[in-house]
Amino acid sequence: MATALHNSNSAHFPVEFIDPLRVAVVTTEWNYQITDRLLDGVLKYFKENGYPEDTTSVFRVPGSVELTFAANQLVKSNCYDAIIVIGCVIRGDTPHFDYVCESVTNGVATLNATTDVPVVFGVLTVENEEQALERAGGCLGNKGEEFAECAVKMVNFILKLKK
Repeated sequence: MATALHNSNSAHFPVEFIDPLRVAVVTTEWNYQITDRLLDGVLKYFKENGYPEDTTSVFRVPGSVELTFAANQLVKSNCYDAIIVIGCVIRGDTPHFDYVCESVTNGVATLNATTDVPVVFGVLTVENEEQALERAGGCLGNKGEEFAECAVKMVNFILKLKK
C-alpha cells in the first residue's frame, strides 16, 4: 500500500458524495509533527471534495494506544458516520513499538468487527521519521487524504446495504 503508485490506484473507483456526513477524527499528540500533517491531509480531502467545514470534528489523545478508547467512545456517542484514527509509531530500540502497534491494530479491528461505525486505521507504523514524512505529504503523498477517502467509501458501503 505504501508505494509511489498507490495514490493513483483509487482514481478508478468513483466516490459518491454523502450529504450530510459526520466524521470524527482522533489524532495523537505523540509525533504531532507527523500526525498534524496527516490531519491536514484529511481536512484537505473533505474541503477539495465539497464537504462543509463542519463535516469533521477533531479530537486529540496523548498516544496511539489511547486511539481505541477514544474511537469506542465516539462510536457510543452515535454522532458520527465514520471515525478516522491518526497516529504514528516509529520503531525504536525497545519492543515498545511492537506492543503499541499490536494494541492499536487489534483495538481498531475489534471495533470494526463489533460496531456499526467504520473506524479507519490511519496509524503509520514505520521504521524511522523519514518514512513517516514520506507518507505525510512527502514523496508518497499524504496518507491522510487516503484515510478520508476510505471513510467516505465505507459510509457509502453502509448506505448501500440499508437501501
